[in-house]
Amino acid sequence: MNFIADFHIHSKYSRAVSPQMNLANLAKWAEIKGIKVLGTGDFTHPKWLKSIKKELNPAESGLFSLKKSNFGTRFILTSEISCIYKKNGKVRKIHIIIFAPSINTVEKINEKLSKIGNLHSDGRPILGLDAKELVKIVLEVDKDCLVVPAHAWTPWFSVFGSKSGFNSLEECFEEYTKYIYAIETGLCSDPKMNWRLSQLDKINLISNSDAHSLAKIGREANVFTTELSYKGIADALKSKTPKVRSKKFLYTIEFFPEEGKYHYDGHRLCGISYSPRQSKKNKNICPKCKKKLVIGVLNRVEELADRPEGFVPKNAIPFKSLIPLNEVIAESIGVSVLSKEVPKYYNNLIKNLGNELEILLESTEEEIKKWSLPEIATGVIKMRQGKVSIKPGYDGVYGKIKILL
Repeated sequence: MNFIADFHIHSKYSRAVSPQMNLANLAKWAEIKGIKVLGTGDFTHPKWLKSIKKELNPAESGLFSLKKSNFGTRFILTSEISCIYKKNGKVRKIHIIIFAPSINTVEKINEKLSKIGNLHSDGRPILGLDAKELVKIVLEVDKDCLVVPAHAWTPWFSVFGSKSGFNSLEECFEEYTKYIYAIETGLCSDPKMNWRLSQLDKINLISNSDAHSLAKIGREANVFTTELSYKGIADALKSKTPKVRSKKFLYTIEFFPEEGKYHYDGHRLCGISYSPRQSKKNKNICPKCKKKLVIGVLNRVEELADRPEGFVPKNAIPFKSLIPLNEVIAESIGVSVLSKEVPKYYNNLIKNLGNELEILLESTEEEIKKWSLPEIATGVIKMRQGKVSIKPGYDGVYGKIKILL
């Protein structure tokens, strides 16, 4: 069956996350957004795991549903770990997503990790643990677990990040690289940027929201046509043969990467935003304060790429770039996303046309016009056509996107 999955989110027990991120709300908003399979996030946190065990029922193999609910949302057990350690003379800060096939497996993983660091402190615990050792621990507990580097290009906390990352997966994971089947591209990069690295040809490129609030669920996601089960998903993500994986993994749903908050280089405090070429010209130094710029994702991709811009590998998994519906509405009618007009049109579209992703991907211009305004219908169509202009994000500042109406 075809379904959309968002594997990476956080619970209310993670730092800087909405207190509304509980399982009932997650199930509800996943349906609003069009997400069939949603990661639980944060299964290492004792209180969140207690909620998972209390509020979810086993559904299809390795998946769970909300008890006493008509929601069709399925949950898959996932969690993010922050590994901070020193390797090859440099401090590394690598975020990793773990997928687990059962509660029993989660409990065994938590037992081992609790001996290394404090799992109570944050839904995304910080462990003084080499990322390679984390892979070893997880797979020794259960070989069916999946380990995926999170937001792989973010400057501060990722496997390829400019501040604390590596130049290759092999440098990070060594002999355990063969167990890394996928990476999460993150909001600031998209597949076409990652296609420029031949080292990623056999790696599945997945996209997730990393949502810290309900409205952010599904802003990036993955579309599969496979059995609705943990094994079905894992088999699709483990495939290293392009022809095989393309039959199970249809496409990813992406942010326009320029809208991500680390796409360009820059220095937020001085208001400096630079393209890689501008940064090189200024020797990566802020012209105002003379400190080093934060090198963003585009520059880092340029540094590691061994292919020209525009290269497309054979049998590459395609992608579609979208703008969240509330942003499309706001931009189309010339108001802030915080305007009262936005939820009025948003809710009416959802009520009459289905979920958000269905509206953004499939609804006709006439259907959208019928239940909102001609301007909003035009905005959705222009977005699908990629007719947008974006002032790229940098150093923690989101990019500003404008639909060319």
